[in-house]
Amino acid sequence: MLVVLPPSETKAAGGRGAPLDLDALSFPALTDTRAELLDDVVALADDVPAARAALGISERQDDEIERNAALRTSRTAPALRRYTGVLYDALDAGSLTPGARRRIAVCSALFGLVMGTDPIPAYRLSADSALPGRGGLRTVWRPVLGPVLADLGEHVVDLRSGGYMALAPAVGATTLDVVSEAEDGSRSTVSHANKSSKGRVARLLASTRRRPRDTGGVLAVLADAGLRVEQADETSLLLVVPR
Repeated sequence: MLVVLPPSETKAAGGRGAPLDLDALSFPALTDTRAELLDDVVALADDVPAARAALGISERQDDEIERNAALRTSRTAPALRRYTGVLYDALDAGSLTPGARRRIAVCSALFGLVMGTDPIPAYRLSADSALPGRGGLRTVWRPVLGPVLADLGEHVVDLRSGGYMALAPAVGATTLDVVSEAEDGSRSTVSHANKSSKGRVARLLASTRRRPRDTGGVLAVLADAGLRVEQADETSLLLVVPR
């Protein structure tokens, strides 16, 4: 089983690893596309106004453009240390065993898909970014990322957000939605709790000794851990949390 997470907009600075080596990343079928996007993002950093527009950031975030300019030379860190925020706080990857960390991958607008242990630099590029001359990133990633996701050789639990799911589908993967339930039984979708809940779910699935082969097996792991989970359809689960 492989758990696929979305990235985060916020990323930890620095790192102890050597500068980026695309050939050292997992999923080598993505290397050529990664190299093309890397060239585009680094070149775009030379035109600050254009970079702000493409990345959807303001003048106060120009340090993000500086990060992109240094992508080839800046230090790297494992992906699970690079990404930060609510989901990654709940995941608490630093306390996972090495084996558990190897069961987590991250979908990235710049790198396509990386394992949680892959060394990457800090960068700014989102699923909804539109690079000059390329337009949306879905048209860039779908032809190459789709086949990689389809050929992972193990059951996938896809916890990506909608924008990253749109880059390429993971056919047959288990997905999870989070809803809150009030005392009267009414339900609504959640945002902040969605991220923290998915972080906890990822941690449980990465840590289990079981090897679920389908959505029913994933449900069993989560239910045995005390979560209230319902099966919505053949591949979709619903996690219910109190409002």
